[in-house]
Amino acid sequence: MGKSIHIRFAGYSPPDTTHSRAVGRFRDALTNRLGEAARVDIFWNVFDFGYKGLDLLDMVERGQLTMCYSSTSYGLSDLIPELQIIDLPYIFESPEKAHHALDGALGACLTGKIESKKGLRVLGYWDNGFRHITNRKHPIRTPEDIAGLRIRLMPNEVHRKSFELLGAVPLATNLEEGLAMMASGELDAQENPLANTVAYGIHKFHRHITMSAHFYAARGVFIHKETFDAWPSETQAAVRESVREAVVFQRGLARAEEIKKRKELESAGIAFVDPTGEERARFANAVSSVQEEARTRLPEELFRLLEKE
Repeated sequence: MGKSIHIRFAGYSPPDTTHSRAVGRFRDALTNRLGEAARVDIFWNVFDFGYKGLDLLDMVERGQLTMCYSSTSYGLSDLIPELQIIDLPYIFESPEKAHHALDGALGACLTGKIESKKGLRVLGYWDNGFRHITNRKHPIRTPEDIAGLRIRLMPNEVHRKSFELLGAVPLATNLEEGLAMMASGELDAQENPLANTVAYGIHKFHRHITMSAHFYAARGVFIHKETFDAWPSETQAAVRESVREAVVFQRGLARAEEIKKRKELESAGIAFVDPTGEERARFANAVSSVQEEARTRLPEELFRLLEKE
């Protein structure tokens, strides 16, 4: 198999999250394939080392890290506008449709766009779930209930436009700053998958959750391009196969985790709102101009690929 490889793999969540557990699954799968020829050191949460989530891709691109996972919505979509198709509100009806698209022609197209502009290879896409609205003030059932709420968002233009149309006052911050502002009450609301809401402790000060499923979130698995390309083809194949095994594993965990986290939150007294079909349509209609505008700006090919899936 040739010389041994040393991989430094980092993420930005505690060790018990689906993403961290998938990193562990990757390490185990690669060790099974390559044995002592592979060493994988895992840095579960870069926050613990004084870094920000946005630092990860730069660290991999510089070769400081070998691999990371990172949200496709978190910094990348401004540089690579084609990724914004994933960010569009209500673009996917279910996790299965999102997975099918990302594993198929649409995902291949997006991977090519990323690899052409960054010193990275994209090895797969993990599931970060549908994003839901949490807040500290009151139940949210309609767009009118969001009006005036100060909401923390990721730095993402599509997200900002969507929540402005819903009448909120969006504030894009990095995660650490946003968490501090939510804890102090300076921010009223945020949006995240349930697993992230629990992992980051947001449920401690937001007692209302609306299962709005307004955005789908994917996390890419990235590797330093120069390092990966220098490995023998057999090693590259082993790494790709191990990531694919971890992708399947992580997606299964993600579905089970949302069910589990909801039960835990309900037991802790968190109030849930499940929008009806009519209520969901009102949200979708309120932000429909975001998708209409995207069709004038993004390549039509992306929408054709999406509709083929």
